[in-house]
Amino acid sequence: MARHVQSLAELEVLCNQLYEGTDLAQRMQAEKVLLELIDSPECLSQCQLLLEQGTTSYAQLLAATCLSKLVSRTTPLPIEQRIDIRNYILNYVASQPKLAPFVIQALVQVIAKITKLGWFEVQKDQLIFRDIIADVKKFLQATVDHYIIGVMILSELTQEMNLVDYSRPSAKHRKIATSFRDTSLKDILMLACSLLKELLAKPLNLQDQQQQSLAMHLLKLVLNCLNFDFIGNSADESADDLCTVQIPTNWRTIFLEPETLDLFFDLYHSLPPVLSQLALSCLVQFASTRRSLFSNPERTKYLGNLIKGVKRILENPQGLSDPGNYHEFCRFLARLKTNYQLGELVMVKDYSEVIRLIANFTITSLQHWEFAPNSVHYLLTLWQRMVASVPFVKSTEPHLLDTYAPEITKAYITSRLESVPVVIRDGLEDPLDDTATVFQQLEQLCTVSRCEYEKTCALLVQLFDQNAQNYQKLLHSSSRNPLEITVQEGRLAWLVYLVGTVVGGRLTYTSTDEHDAMDGELSCRVFQLISLMDAQLPRSSNEKVELAILWFLDQFRKTYVGDQLQRTSKVYARMSEVLGITDDNHVLETFMAKIVTNLKCWGRCEPVISRTLQFLNDLSVGYILLKKLVKIDAVKFMLQNHTSKHFPFLGVNDNYSLSDLRCRTTFYTALTRLLMVDLGEDEDEFENFMLPLTVSFETVTQIFNNSFKQEEAKRMLIGLARDLRGIAFALNTKTSYTMLFDWIYTSYLPILQRAIELWYREAACTTPILKLMAELLQNRSQRLNFDVSSPNGILLFREASKMICTYGNQILSLGTLSKDQVYPLKLKGISICYSALKSALCGNYVSFGVFKLYGDNHFDNVLQAFVKMLLSVSHSDLLQYRKLSQSYYPLLECLTQDHMSFITSLEPHVLMYILTSISEGLTALDTIVSSSCCASLDYVVTYLFKHIAKEGKKPVRCREISQDGQRLLHFMQQNPEVLQQYLELLHCKDPWGPKTPNTVSLTQFHNNRIVGAFKENRGCPQNTTLQ
Repeated sequence: MARHVQSLAELEVLCNQLYEGTDLAQRMQAEKVLLELIDSPECLSQCQLLLEQGTTSYAQLLAATCLSKLVSRTTPLPIEQRIDIRNYILNYVASQPKLAPFVIQALVQVIAKITKLGWFEVQKDQLIFRDIIADVKKFLQATVDHYIIGVMILSELTQEMNLVDYSRPSAKHRKIATSFRDTSLKDILMLACSLLKELLAKPLNLQDQQQQSLAMHLLKLVLNCLNFDFIGNSADESADDLCTVQIPTNWRTIFLEPETLDLFFDLYHSLPPVLSQLALSCLVQFASTRRSLFSNPERTKYLGNLIKGVKRILENPQGLSDPGNYHEFCRFLARLKTNYQLGELVMVKDYSEVIRLIANFTITSLQHWEFAPNSVHYLLTLWQRMVASVPFVKSTEPHLLDTYAPEITKAYITSRLESVPVVIRDGLEDPLDDTATVFQQLEQLCTVSRCEYEKTCALLVQLFDQNAQNYQKLLHSSSRNPLEITVQEGRLAWLVYLVGTVVGGRLTYTSTDEHDAMDGELSCRVFQLISLMDAQLPRSSNEKVELAILWFLDQFRKTYVGDQLQRTSKVYARMSEVLGITDDNHVLETFMAKIVTNLKCWGRCEPVISRTLQFLNDLSVGYILLKKLVKIDAVKFMLQNHTSKHFPFLGVNDNYSLSDLRCRTTFYTALTRLLMVDLGEDEDEFENFMLPLTVSFETVTQIFNNSFKQEEAKRMLIGLARDLRGIAFALNTKTSYTMLFDWIYTSYLPILQRAIELWYREAACTTPILKLMAELLQNRSQRLNFDVSSPNGILLFREASKMICTYGNQILSLGTLSKDQVYPLKLKGISICYSALKSALCGNYVSFGVFKLYGDNHFDNVLQAFVKMLLSVSHSDLLQYRKLSQSYYPLLECLTQDHMSFITSLEPHVLMYILTSISEGLTALDTIVSSSCCASLDYVVTYLFKHIAKEGKKPVRCREISQDGQRLLHFMQQNPEVLQQYLELLHCKDPWGPKTPNTVSLTQFHNNRIVGAFKENRGCPQNTTLQ
């Protein structure tokens, strides 16, 4: 007994260190020791000791955690043992209902896991684990504390049944979940609703913590029931606006009873905010019930009850002052329009009053922009979907959106303008800094703003003129007030965003000439503002205004510039009068002038440069636009003067961080597309274009040969690698790519090789160079299919082989790296090398047999480098890092398809490593990984079968055993469990699901051919079973 007490004391100390300790090393050590406890034979007895004699809640939590891991193992405990554990925990929580809530929660989770995993298990002709609901009813008949525990068990069980464990067969999970849905879930929901009715029927004491706790757990239970994945579609929670709850048909009676909805609306009005938001969450799910559950009259009645509840909430809005309630109510409104058509909504009694209340609520919400900003998305979703439905409404009832939609638009516009002085004066977080949210809201607003567009346009014209005039007055004022100027610029930024939004909201099938003329009216003002802002550069500038202008230009490009443009569009009528812009050619000239100005004057501002270059890149994609762009003087200037003298962002001084150089790739991709339009086979033109890069490379060469200023050379090479990658990406013809190859091969690839040797420790330098090489190896559009007399393909592969081997050997010399350094310093580079090698092997521009024929070892060297780098990576890292797995497994597929002689020549431990990696990749969620594994496995088994079949057809005397095939056959004979493991994975991973052609092929090969061939060749020992 003394030993147990001592063990208990030690365990409690470890628990305190794990859950309360501040020393990281101490916590890690405690975690290591406690993990060993789970794997020890004494685990169950130690858990019992902690539960019965532990003096702290953390000791009991540890016991529950250990039990949870124990019952979740892939190899289950004996059924008797699991029954004992379940019964023990039920008795334990029944005898100690005052345990800490987190301890009860952890123990309840163990019960739920045991129940789920044993759902179909039978003992004495009984489904032994399904009597949990009967056990729970015993709790419901005892004290309030027991009552709460019973509800927690049902809630946790419902949640566990819905939880997908990706380490287990998904089809088995669906089978259990479907059975639970059909046998128990409806009863649980009805029980929860009846218990809530009983709770609501009694006088509610909001100060009673037990009563609050009971209400909370009951509402969570209902919510878990309604959140259940009824049909196995695993709806993405991020796609909240598209969710439909697939309620089973036999639940109709629950939903047809008006009392069901009334119960949750009453709970919302009766409970405090922390609980009423759960009631609203349940109502969100009720509003999302699939339409086909009801007949048309039933659906109308159900919708009427929902709308009645909405009206009641909006007429008594006190509860909406709570952020949680407000957010859930906004979700509730959005779900109404997601699930019901506008034509159905307008037919509901009191629609006109409800839409007025919703409009007022939305306007108030938009005016209080600082309150729960994340909820505005749902309100705008509601109005966006309502307005988008207007053309399709056949009902004669008025929808009233032409009255309220302009008010919503006005409220959004004015509230954003009014927020600017408050943000600047009080130093609040500026909504404009969260561009993702702003863009999302603007995309929703563009639909709403097009309803009664004349009103929106008139408002924007008035506000724009007013603010632009005030801005000009401030600029010309003798006493310039910087604060007032900043406020005015913030307002102008919002107005430019809003103009871009409404212009981008133009729809071809609903647009009129009058609307196009209004777009021209608004666009004139933005183009005038562009001239005003550019005139101040570089003395004065505002990043937010510039980013807004770029948003507007991009929206205008999508709407009025391009192949679909109607040249007679009225948008240019007003622009021609004011600005002299008569068609899209003049607009393109304005675009390019703005791009050149930004690249010249905003070189130190990465967001503006990045967005400008993205705009340039988008312009350079269409062929028709390219033909127009190359005639513009600004484009000709860029093609002839792409140097740091004219475009400072191309500089490499210490004022720029290495990450700022990334945008150069985008710049040179767009620039090279422009060059390609008229390049043809003009090598002189190409040499002139490459002249700035030639000068930079020559400078680097001199630095290498003379003073060797390391930092300067490094920055220059990083920039050059990014520039060349952009150029190589855009050269998609054999002629143009050959020009680049001839330019870089002899003179400059050796410099890149040397950089890899010198700076292999610095990923900021090696990554751009390796990515450049990977791009050069891409045979996109057959650009690397050189002439038959050209050795360029082999020469390029030799250089790639040297670089990969150099990098691989050097990176392995780094030794063991810490967890936070292993990816940036090692695995990222390895993944790029694998991607480059895969491109070379699958490019079909190199005959790899030539290397061995002529004694060239570059091919063998790069394959050995592949193996060395692979063995330095753990299997867990292969799958943990997505980019690494997505480069390794396709490369392995390529090797097994075309280079099985190399695979079979590997040492047994290497071959085992590779085959194990395939085994683990088969269960990956990433389809690129799993499909590559299936294909690799298919190639290996096919190769093995062909070898055995070929040898089996020859007379015994004449058999000439292929060494490659014999090695693989011998390996399989020595490790017969390999194929067995694969087959189990392919069958057991999803035995009820569809099979891919590769898995079917493997199964057929294994069952019908490989096993038979092994037996014919006596490859299998008699006591070994592969089937």
